[in-house]
Amino acid sequence: MRIRMMAMVLLAATAGSTHADTRATMQETLEHYTPYLGEPVDAFTFWSLNKWKLAGPEKVIVWPSVNDAYLVTVEKPCSRLEWARGIGFGSRQRHQVQVRIDHLDVDGQRCRIEEIRRIDLEAMNPAP
Repeated sequence: MRIRMMAMVLLAATAGSTHADTRATMQETLEHYTPYLGEPVDAFTFWSLNKWKLAGPEKVIVWPSVNDAYLVTVEKPCSRLEWARGIGFGSRQRHQVQVRIDHLDVDGQRCRIEEIRRIDLEAMNPAP
């Protein structure tokens, strides 16, 4: 079951990914989202990966749904993340991604999750 879930996540991740962003582009992305970051959280609910975007060599923004986004920071080294064409999560608990327990799968490399911070999408895009 876990392998099947990983395959579905990787397929979804590849469809909505940004490929080979430059470090300058990743820095701009991080600066854009930083004012909207909440405090670190221990976990988030995860059913599928709507989209993702690189925000640094060890940082990726993930949207598990259109209404939720998180900045995920992984432990160094995660050398393949910067050039990833697809990502997935390895999770010990079903539909839950946890700090220091779970990992980001990047082209065969497992990168342990160091920090998760929720992005306040409502503050970022206030209703008119």
